[in-house]
Amino acid sequence: MLQIAWSDVVGVIDAIKWYLVVFALIVIAAIIVAALAHLWSVPVRKLVRSNAIAVPLVALVAVISMILTGPMSTLLNLSMNSDAAGKATISDATTAKAGKVAKSIAGEGFVLLKNDDGLLPLTDTKKLNLFGWASENPVYGGTGSGAINASYDIQSLKDGLHKAGFQTNDDLSALYSKLGKRDSSNSTFNKGWSLPEVTADRYTDDVMAKAKAFSDTAVITLARVGGEGYNDMPQDMSQLPADKYRNNSDKYADFQPGESYLQVSRTERDMIDLVCKNFDKVIFLYNGSNPMQLGFLRDHPQIRAALWVPAPGNVGFDSLGEILSGRINPSGRTTDTFLYDMRKAPWWNNAAATDYENLKSKAVSLPVAKGVTFKLKPSYINYVEGIYVGYKYYETAASEGAIDYDSTVQFPFGYGLSYTSFSQKMSDIKDEGDSLGFAVTVTNTGSASGKDTVEVYSNPPYTNGGLEKATANLIALKKTRLLDPKQSQTIKVSIPKERLASYDYLGHKAYVLERGAYEISIKSDSHHAIDHKEYTVDKDVVYGKGNPRPSDKTVATNHIDEVAGDVNYLSRKDHFANYEQATTAPALKELPKKYVDQYHTNADFDRATYTRKQDAMPTTGAKNHLKLAQLRGASADDPRWDKLLDQMSVKDMSDLTSMAGFQTAAVDSIGKVATTDADGPAAINNNFTKKGSLGFPVAVVLANTWSADLARQYGEIMGKMAREMGIVGWYAPAMNTHRTSIGGRNFEYFSEDGELAGVIGANAVAGAKSKGVYAYIKHFALYDSNAMMVSIWSNEQAAREIYLRPFEMSVKQGKADATMVGWDYVGTKWSGEQGWINTIMRNEWGFKGMALTDSFGADGRGFMNADNALPNGVDAMLSTYGNGPNVVDNPKSPSSVKYLRQASKHILYTVVNSGAYDDGGAKANAMPAWKKMVIGVDVLTAILAIAAEVLFIRRYLRRRSQADAVVTGRGDLTDQNGQQES
Repeated sequence: MLQIAWSDVVGVIDAIKWYLVVFALIVIAAIIVAALAHLWSVPVRKLVRSNAIAVPLVALVAVISMILTGPMSTLLNLSMNSDAAGKATISDATTAKAGKVAKSIAGEGFVLLKNDDGLLPLTDTKKLNLFGWASENPVYGGTGSGAINASYDIQSLKDGLHKAGFQTNDDLSALYSKLGKRDSSNSTFNKGWSLPEVTADRYTDDVMAKAKAFSDTAVITLARVGGEGYNDMPQDMSQLPADKYRNNSDKYADFQPGESYLQVSRTERDMIDLVCKNFDKVIFLYNGSNPMQLGFLRDHPQIRAALWVPAPGNVGFDSLGEILSGRINPSGRTTDTFLYDMRKAPWWNNAAATDYENLKSKAVSLPVAKGVTFKLKPSYINYVEGIYVGYKYYETAASEGAIDYDSTVQFPFGYGLSYTSFSQKMSDIKDEGDSLGFAVTVTNTGSASGKDTVEVYSNPPYTNGGLEKATANLIALKKTRLLDPKQSQTIKVSIPKERLASYDYLGHKAYVLERGAYEISIKSDSHHAIDHKEYTVDKDVVYGKGNPRPSDKTVATNHIDEVAGDVNYLSRKDHFANYEQATTAPALKELPKKYVDQYHTNADFDRATYTRKQDAMPTTGAKNHLKLAQLRGASADDPRWDKLLDQMSVKDMSDLTSMAGFQTAAVDSIGKVATTDADGPAAINNNFTKKGSLGFPVAVVLANTWSADLARQYGEIMGKMAREMGIVGWYAPAMNTHRTSIGGRNFEYFSEDGELAGVIGANAVAGAKSKGVYAYIKHFALYDSNAMMVSIWSNEQAAREIYLRPFEMSVKQGKADATMVGWDYVGTKWSGEQGWINTIMRNEWGFKGMALTDSFGADGRGFMNADNALPNGVDAMLSTYGNGPNVVDNPKSPSSVKYLRQASKHILYTVVNSGAYDDGGAKANAMPAWKKMVIGVDVLTAILAIAAEVLFIRRYLRRRSQADAVVTGRGDLTDQNGQQES
């Protein structure tokens, strides 16, 4: 959940400062006037001094009212959750349905990695010894925007086992409880990595004897947590300071130099050894979203079964109990490749950011709390592996003889076991014009009901030294229904021919379907083929000028050439001959001079950069009498849009684009209603009211299901819960890639593979959209690690084939209407300034909706501003007050107004086609209760002020009349002390 940063507080103060200045001037003026009143007659003096007291009081009410209805109105709307329908909470029925979907996702998303001798399911054992601190303190979600809401009960790991009929050893639970609870302070800026665990000496002979007497079965649980922040998982735990990692013993270090967070600590290893010496039936549970090094499973034959159970949300552990008992037959598949030694991965030396020594002066200090700042340093990451991300490298390298696969890969991508067995048979391929069609018949050949997954891969023809291609590329996936023993299901598969093409960024600068034989195979995982056929392309097909891919609106061509930089990318040429050179640690300490002038932050950005002399000032404030509701369902090129936009003032457009944090603002001139947006990928969280929904299993679990149907159900129920909370914009799902295993936000991203992530993401988006909620697919783009202000260098082939693929599928297939931009730089520019939202997302893919920044703060995080965002396709700033860099620098510039106008259209198009206008926006038009109260106070103040002024004037007239009478009768007026008054 997003936290309120100190910079936001500063921004609010800055937004209201002039109101306070004006009030202070009124007070000062009143004091001066009151002091000078002694120069006037008694009647005048008393009138003046009465008003000198009353005017500041009225001014105070007026200033507070203007602040509340002006700069603070957005924050108040959000914090009061004043949705017009009056539904601020989720119904019990919807929560119950959400729980069922969440359990289904966990049931199909937990992956059975090992099951020697058929240990699972546990049909005879009903008592379990739970070993490991994480068995008492598992990870339920991520941190930051991906956190689950605290308003709902959490089913613990033990709860899930108990519900399934298992008993657990209370003595062991008590042992772990002495270490305390999991530290929940893993906030964005305070990431701790400690791994509390009971040391081996505390497992006394008595403890182990009682455990063996309790049950002959042991369950070991280890957990790893990641989250939103600015540090990914440590690659060398020994380098962490004491406040970031606490050893479990003062007699030894948990980690030796070079050991990562995704390896077992010495204390964990000692515990595993001890358990395996005492038990022959051991089950291992890995409760983490990032692939861990699990080589010890191979070394300990006593560990007969292993399950990958990433963060399950509020209720997912119920499904774990049912898996162990056999009520659920696991059908999950891995979304990433598990390695024996990730230090040998091509990304290992280029996972962490390297600072630019010659850009130190451009560092940005980001206030995060009173007296605390976080320094963002210009730095970079080279995506050196090119297209060879995850399994695409390991499968290709194995085929080229560059690695020994079995000693490198422990669990392949797409791997998962079941309590039953299946066979798959593939029909011949039919040429269906723009696509290829075939059928796969899946048969349950075992003795238990279960589900299977059809994984379809292509192996394209490759010329040594030619266009880079992997030998395994997931191109389709389908999951069966629940099949009983001996039951079959025939699944039809259709593959667009364009999906077989590769992107040639060096030659044709377009997608190319090269001639030759394409092997289309079905596999049990990325490495093990079940069946295959060949499809032959007779001649090269270039999807270039005049011949776009059928799914594209315009030809896909190079748009980010410059971000390839001077990187030596990994190549398949000569059996990956350049591996050592390409994957070595970065030696560059300075940004090359040819790029330095292009690099800027807000401090040195010329905000007139995108001003165009030829631009004419658009029409504003016209009286065309159109309402936004009239354009619901209208095409984006309907001429009425121009007439509607003509009605908006510059201020209307500025407010709409600059104050888009967790909402879109109301625009009275066109009858646009205000709407509310909310985090996050695992639960709908309103950061202002703290209300939210039940927490779902993290995105990795959803992707592990390999189920488009469950992804659709997930999107639908998230959409329904959002609507009941008065929300129509959802800051999710996240489409970035598991480029490395150590990514801190991998839990909220789907996979190392773009196709799998695209299928899951597109269906989630479509599900939410069916309920009237627009999903902000995020973070566009290449924000694959915690990379705020980090320059990403990647060639365009890798960007398009790997990192943009989930976004592309979500736009084309999921019909996404919104996107959120990353905090990273791509090359030398902030991602939002690259322009690819316009060139690629809008022009090529046909995206019609709105693009929003990530959290903007008062300072645009030091590098985002309206004048580099709006011209390049970013329409809205995630800010809640309208001042600072989120507002265009020159609102009188025709160019600025044109950019504001175009951005406003994108926002309006998205909103009017959402659930906010299901009833024409009538319900949302209701005035918020807090605003009614403010108006009521204003009216009462006005009445009292008028009454007071009438009283003051009557007293003045009475005194004046008395004074005149005295003057007429005596010729002068003296006070009670005999002093003469003038």
